[in-house]
This record gives sequence, C-alpha cells and structure tokens, in this order.
Amino acid sequence: MSKTPVDNHTPMMRQYFGLKSAHPNQLLFYRMGDFYELFYDDAKRASQLLDITLTARGHSGGLPIPMAGIPFHAAENYIARLVRMGESVVVAEQTGDPATSKGPVERQIARIVTPGTISDEAFLEEKRENLLLSLAHQTRKGLDVFGFSYLDMASGRFCLFEVDGHDALASELQRLSPREILISEDFPARQAVKLEKGVSELGPWHFDYESSYRQLIQQFNTKDLSGFGCEALTAAISSAGALLQYAKDTQRSALPHIQSITVEHKDDSVLIDGATRRNLEIDINLTGGTSNTLIEVLDNCATPMGSRLLKRWLHTPIRDLDEIQARQYVVSELQTSHSYSSFESALKKVGDLERILSRIALRSARPRDLLRLRFALEAAPEINALLEQTQTSRLQELNQRILAQPDTTATLALALVENPPSVVRDGGIFAKGYDDELDELLALSTNATDFLAEMERSEKERTGISSLKVGFNRVHGYYIEISRLHSDQAPVEYIRRQTLKNAERFITPELKAFEDKALSAKSKSLAREKELYEALLDQLNEILGELQTTSQAFAQLDVLNTFAERSLALNFCCPELHTRGGVKIIEGRHPVVEAVISDPFVPNDLELNDQRSLLMITGPNMGGKSTYMRQIALITLLAHTGCFVPAKSASISVVDRIFTRMGSSDDLAGGRSTFMVEMTETANILNNATKHSLVLMDEVGRGTSTFDGLSLAWAAVDYLANHLKCYVLFATHYFELTTLAEQLDNAANVHLTATEYDDEIVFLHKVHEGPASQSYGLQVAQLAGVPRDVIGHAKQKLKELEVITGVEPTGESAPIQEKKPAKASKGRSVKEAANTYQPQQVDMFVQAEDSALKDALAQLDLDNMTPMEAITALYQLKSHLS
Repeated sequence: MSKTPVDNHTPMMRQYFGLKSAHPNQLLFYRMGDFYELFYDDAKRASQLLDITLTARGHSGGLPIPMAGIPFHAAENYIARLVRMGESVVVAEQTGDPATSKGPVERQIARIVTPGTISDEAFLEEKRENLLLSLAHQTRKGLDVFGFSYLDMASGRFCLFEVDGHDALASELQRLSPREILISEDFPARQAVKLEKGVSELGPWHFDYESSYRQLIQQFNTKDLSGFGCEALTAAISSAGALLQYAKDTQRSALPHIQSITVEHKDDSVLIDGATRRNLEIDINLTGGTSNTLIEVLDNCATPMGSRLLKRWLHTPIRDLDEIQARQYVVSELQTSHSYSSFESALKKVGDLERILSRIALRSARPRDLLRLRFALEAAPEINALLEQTQTSRLQELNQRILAQPDTTATLALALVENPPSVVRDGGIFAKGYDDELDELLALSTNATDFLAEMERSEKERTGISSLKVGFNRVHGYYIEISRLHSDQAPVEYIRRQTLKNAERFITPELKAFEDKALSAKSKSLAREKELYEALLDQLNEILGELQTTSQAFAQLDVLNTFAERSLALNFCCPELHTRGGVKIIEGRHPVVEAVISDPFVPNDLELNDQRSLLMITGPNMGGKSTYMRQIALITLLAHTGCFVPAKSASISVVDRIFTRMGSSDDLAGGRSTFMVEMTETANILNNATKHSLVLMDEVGRGTSTFDGLSLAWAAVDYLANHLKCYVLFATHYFELTTLAEQLDNAANVHLTATEYDDEIVFLHKVHEGPASQSYGLQVAQLAGVPRDVIGHAKQKLKELEVITGVEPTGESAPIQEKKPAKASKGRSVKEAANTYQPQQVDMFVQAEDSALKDALAQLDLDNMTPMEAITALYQLKSHLS
C-alpha cells in the first residue's frame, strides 16, 4: 500500500483508498474505462498469480503507483483463476456519469467473489460441492470443542455439528474439503486450518453466540432453534451465525434459498478419519489426482447434482438399517424392471437444477438458466409417469416430492426465445407475443432497417447522388454519407454531422426525428425486458421451496438409479446388513483394481465373527495383502451407502467406524517422520476403535528397529484382540506374530500365495488359511530392477546368516522353524505367552550349545578393538562354529 498519507494522493487514488480500506485482504478490481485495474500490493500479487505485466500508472503522493490491469470483458476468466487459487476479489464499478461528474467518476462495490460463496456457473466445478465452512471453539470440562457449520451457496444446503479434539477437527476438514474457511482471529487451532487454502479471519465478535442465535432465527423466521434440534450446540451456533452474516455480506443480498439448517449426528454415520479416506482413495488417489478412484468407477450419474450427492454418500456412509434397506429395495426394483435406462434418459434433461435455483434466489440467474429450468420442469411429468409404475415405498415417496409445475413451465415456454442471450443487458430474451408493450418497442427497432433502406433509395433518386448511403453507428447515431467528390451536391437541408477523410456525413430533420424515436425505443425495450425479467424471477421465487424439493428428489433418484446401473454392469451383489455381528464375504473383489487391470481379478473370501475377529495376514510383498484389505473396507463402505457390492455374496454387521493404517510416508510440513506418522495413526485407532469397528493395519512397527517394531506390533495386536475385540485385518512381515493365532481364541492366520518358476516369482493373489512360508523378498527386489550383482551378494549374505544363526533368517522370509517358540495354550493371554516367547532375532545364537563359544564372545573388548582385530575375531568365531 502507499507509504504516504492519503491526503497527499490524487482525488482518484483517495477514492481508491476509501474502497480498499473496507477490504484490506481482498484483491480490488477498480473499474477504469474498459479495464479493471489493481494498484500497489494488489497489483504486485495479481501480477504474480495471473502472470500479467506489472507496470505503473503515473504518480500519486510523489511516488509511482504500481499497477496491473485486465480488460473488463475478460475479467470473468481472471476472477475464476484467482478463486481457484483461494483468493477473494472485490469488484468496484463506475456508477456515476462521466459527462456530469465533477472530479473522479463515482464508484461503488458491485460484488464480492470469494471461494466459498460463488454461485456463478463459470466459477464452479460441476461435480464438486463448493463449501463455505465456519469454525468456532469452546472449552468444556477441559476438552476442546469445535463447532462446525458449512454452507453450499450453490444449493442452499446448510449444516452444523460439533466434534471434540484436534484429531476430529483434522478428520472433518478432510471429509468436507471446503473451498473457504472462516475462523476467528483468536482461533486456537490455527496451524491445522492454515494448511488449507482460502482461510478468512474475522473479528471475534462475529462469532458471538447471542448475535449468531438472532441471526439464525431471523433467517428462518422462527422463535427459536429448537425445531432444528441444535439448541445445545452452542459452538456450532456461534460458527453458523458468523457464516450466515459473511454470506449475506458477500452476496450483498438476502439468501432466500437457505430455508433450514440440518444437524449432522455423528452416531448416524460410519466415521472415517482422514488417513482412511486417503488410503481408500474414495475420490482422490494417493497422488492427489482423481483417476483410479472409487468415484470414477461408480459415477455414471445423469446430472451434476446427482454426482455431488453420490460423493457425499460415499464420504458419509450411514448406520440406519431401515434407510440402507430402503435404498437396496430401490436398486433391486430398478434392476429387475430394467427401468434404469429410461430414468437415466429422462434425468439427463434435468441438468443442474439445484444450482440454477440458487442463482434464481440470489437474482444472478442468466436467461439461459431459465431456459434450462424450463427443460428440467418439462422432464418432471415424464419422470412422474415412470415412478408411478414402481412399487417400492421410497420411489413412491420420490414421486410425491417431484412436483410438476405446469403453469410455470407454460410461462417459461411462452416467455423465452429458443436461444436467449447469455446476459440480460444484451436484450432479445423474450419471445414475440409475450408482452404487447415490448413487441411494439421492438417493432420500431426492427423497422429501422427497412426505414433506412427506403430513405437511402428515395434520397438517391431525389438528389441524383449515386454514392449516397444511409447508415448508423453507436457513437454518432444515424447519418447520410456522401463521398467528398460529390459532397458539394448535398441539398441545403442537409446538416453536416461528421467529416471523414474521403466522405462527409449529414443529418436531416426527418432522419433526426426517426433517430430520436428509434433510439428511445431501443433503450425503452431494454428497460422493459429487464422489468419483465425481474418479474419472472419474482414469480419463480414464490415457488422456490417446491422447486428445491423437486431438485433434491431428482438428485436422490439419480444416485439410486446409478447404483442400479453400476451394480448390474459391474456384477455387484446385494449385501445383507445386520446387527448380529460378523462379516462374511464370498468372492469379494476390489472395484477399482478390477476396473483398471486387463487380467481377470482374483476374488477372495473373508469370514470374521466373535470367535474369529482378528486375521493375521502374511505373504510376499506385491502378493496382494494391501489390495485384499482395501477391498474389504470398500465393500463394507459401499454396503453402508445402500449400494450393492463387488462380491458373490456378502453378510455384513453394521460398523461404527472404519480405520486403516497403511503405507509409509513422512509429514514434512508437520515435521513428522515416517515412523511418527505411523505411530500417530496407530494411536488414533487404538484410542478410538470400538467393538463394532473395522480395523485394517498394515506393517505396523516397520519404521523402527526390528525389536522395537516387533514389540509394538505384538502389543497392538494384543490390545486389539483382548481389549477392543473389534474386526481386525492385520498384515505383517513379522513372522513371529503368526504364533498369536495359536495363543488367542479370536485370532487366525491367513496368507496370500506365490510360487517360483524358473527362478522367477509368480503372484497368485489367492488367500489361504495359515501363515505364509516365505516372503520372496529377493525375488521381488529382482523384479524391481535391483542389479544382479546386488541380488547375488544378498543371496550370499543370506546363506552366511543361516550359518551364523543355525537357522534360516527369522521374520516372514523364513519358513516355520523346526524349533518353535513355546506356545501358549488357547485362552492364555499374549502377555503370559510373551514371558516364555523369545524372538529368534533377539539372540542370534539360541541354537549354539558350545559354552566355549559364548565365553570367547564374552571376553571380546568390542569398544577398544580395531577394525582388523574385529574381523579377525569374527573369522575365528565362524571357524569355531564350523
């Protein structure tokens, strides 16, 4: 910003500073003729973000003014780019008349565009919700409570809820993936939020509970909030009031399409934390893209709003058995009747009705939005007719909610031309016959062409000047043009209007009278069209609630219809959900892997119950352990959305949470090592899982030393099996852990198979009972392209280790040892078994019975030996072994 006092600046820059002071953290687009210009720090930032030229516009206050500008007609593209980067833009338009203004032309803020409050089609991603999120904090009984409220401006969906603790805060941020976040300047968990783009800080008074409460009851025109079931959620109410006021300020209008607020109850859904969402790749893969994700396989929705609802259902699976079964009944009927293709064809005519209605409510709808609304309403009777032929109660309910609007549909058909303009100011919106006054005004404009042609013919004939032309331009209006060669033949009643290089232009009293009439008619027709358009928006807003109900029903029907089509196309089965306990899946498959590989997918079974709640999974790297575990999680997730699942059959107990701990990665931004990330995720599972949770854990303890890692993995399995008793799939390379299946009543071993052929490994991807016998680590390394010399050296070292230890190396790379560790009897605790179990890796000489060897080893002064002395001693020990 300028370093000089505002008083020292030019009048125009003082006007700029007055507008900028109200929006210090947003980019101000300041209208200057045919350009929007940005000054000072805004210019520098926009220059970097948009890669536009940074220049200077004169001097003010004795210093050059940094400036960057963009053409006004291209502003939408630039604003869209900035919003996608998380920036907010304030647009200042010229509202005064340059001809009558003394000093700078008056300018006012015309609109404010922020990432979370946009509703314009040009700025929105079609299949992604555009959420504005507000966060408030309270401390209750020593616990941090975070109040969430979020709004999808483009649909009017407004929700709130509360969570306890910072882990839950991070998890919900990842689930919602908001485009913009509102926090107080004194918000305590700023670091977690600052990792997100588009964070706006507001004064603490915006989150005042009392004012927020008043804001909400005014919006919904109610006495209190008891009808919404959120009276006790004081932190969430504080956040919701701040959000609502912010939304009104940015839209500079009321928000009639926000007609209620919904409370999200965590007990109603299957909770999925951030790590699990990443691992399951629901809509974003592990590299941050959208390819090869569950949503890519499932999303065949006919409407954008259906695609958004599908994503919401996948991210928030439900636990209500009645609702799940209601959805399953719909999917079954649509498949049996083969009516899904008819519904898909009809729904494709609906378009994005949800977002069109929001723009109508905000009075920013364009003429083409109303044309699309007409198409959507014309599809309603067709969809009603299809629904009337169905049997399930849910489809009948949807039929009641899809309200055909014959009067409104007829009005739109009568009012709009077949190809309306993109903006209202261009005119030409309304069809002939819709309004008599408009037709009369348009006739004057339309007849102008005929009048000018007739006048040109008659004037040529009267004057005898063959080069005479009658024309019009926007600057000088109507004119008669005569070439300079014949200009001296102009009649005396011709009045010179403009001199050109090779011609003279004239006006006559008759032409002037017509000009006044025609131009007046043009401006009047545009004014009349704007008046009619506003009246049409008023009419639509009167039935906005009914239209929104129809829109929501269309979206739900679209998702259920997609479930039917996808389940049939991908050979999914209808799962049985129950509360009796246990998970049994026959020939389960991973829906995404199956879709992308060219070879047939190898299906696998799973059985978990109270007597077999923990499976220890072993097998070679790349053998399919991770795919097997993820497919179980995805099958469970899909079953809780009401979708069919990729299996021959499935019987699944309702779960309360799905946890995964897979893969290895560090958190550089958070300053956490790979092992720290692994332990944080493990701690989250052990602290929050319940008996009804599904837990998938892969390679726990591999990020540290063998002994520490084995001990941690052992203790984690003990806790999961004996204390939590949840459903667990635990993949490991610590072969010692496979003995737990013999020591615990509720544990079992399974392994994925592989075989060797011509010194090469072949993965069979089939799950069998029992522990694995070999991990094929060297063969996998060879597949990865490790040089043959290294592989050969590794094989030699493996043989040396076998000689030193007297056994093949422990860990999963070895077959079951002939000399097994002492077993604990069934029902005996792992803690008791651990007292008798001595991991073979701990003592490399457990099989050496020569006391002389032990004595020789004990006498070595390792701290004071030279490298040569050490290697000599090692050879002596090896010789003694031989």
